[in-house]
Amino acid sequence: MNTRLKPIREQTIVITGASSGIGLATAKAAAEEGAKLVLAARDENSLKEIVEVLNRRGGNAIHVMADVGQRAQVQAIADRAIEHFGGFDTWVNDAGVGIYGHLEEITDEDHHRLFDTNFWGVVYGSQIAAKHLRQRGGALINLGSVASEMSLPLQGMYCASKHAIKGFTDALRLELEEQHAPVSVTLIKPTSIATPFAQHAKNYTGREPTLPPPLYKPDDVARAILYAARHPVRDIYVGGAGKVMTTLNKNFPSVMDQVSSRMMAHLQMRDESAHEREDSLAHAGHDGRIEGDYPDRHPRHSLYSPISRHPLMAGALVAAAGAAAAAMLRGTSRQVWH
Repeated sequence: MNTRLKPIREQTIVITGASSGIGLATAKAAAEEGAKLVLAARDENSLKEIVEVLNRRGGNAIHVMADVGQRAQVQAIADRAIEHFGGFDTWVNDAGVGIYGHLEEITDEDHHRLFDTNFWGVVYGSQIAAKHLRQRGGALINLGSVASEMSLPLQGMYCASKHAIKGFTDALRLELEEQHAPVSVTLIKPTSIATPFAQHAKNYTGREPTLPPPLYKPDDVARAILYAARHPVRDIYVGGAGKVMTTLNKNFPSVMDQVSSRMMAHLQMRDESAHEREDSLAHAGHDGRIEGDYPDRHPRHSLYSPISRHPLMAGALVAAAGAAAAAMLRGTSRQVWH
């Protein structure tokens, strides 16, 4: 990519899913660097509070209440950015929802609702953003996941939506490059991040959900997003464990299937009954938190993510970790098959 991107302090950045988690972490980090912000989510009360705090601290942010599963509401985000700031330089598609449960237990309505937000929200945001950015240049950043390249039991349709996001993002990137459009298209692929994802997800299991270890800080993803807003880059993994797992899944798929089927369902459930709460699958909650509740996990900063900006160092690190993990898996496979 030859696209030239502005420093963050000179940019107007649109962020969907900005009322909590990665979106909120990115909004705060971008505001600290002087970006103008257009923050979108379904939770208008949290958005108002966030914008008020950011502006009180010297920021320049506005909010738009929107359901990204509706194209007209996504268009309204872009229209507001153009009306208030004269346009935007980076668009971040971060909005997402989750469901815990076996695929055959979950209703078609809930499956469709998840895809409306996770996949069609990215499609609508990408198409609307690309139309604007073709004229002025800039960055389109989509939030995928390590689940874009591997799957987990109990989060089957979520994984399917992330696979779909990867396929769509890769195709759109090729089309924009074929057209010589000055748009950088980046897919961010985090592993388990300590956002309120598990608390917001709809839960069919009867047990309290969690995320597989290791768990990483949301700020790591925010830094990766802002890096992609400044530097044209194809994709970024956040969390070395995710990079290793996807590499192993590519090279040892049958072994990884056996390991995941035996371990991953257990690693996504806490040993207690599900807490009473309203999920955010179909209705906006009121949250405004960056980190979620994971008393069984200890979030850490990723060592791999900063190093990944230096390919030779990242390759050596992943190769070493991959060799160690492969040796472990070979031992596991002997136990599985014998």
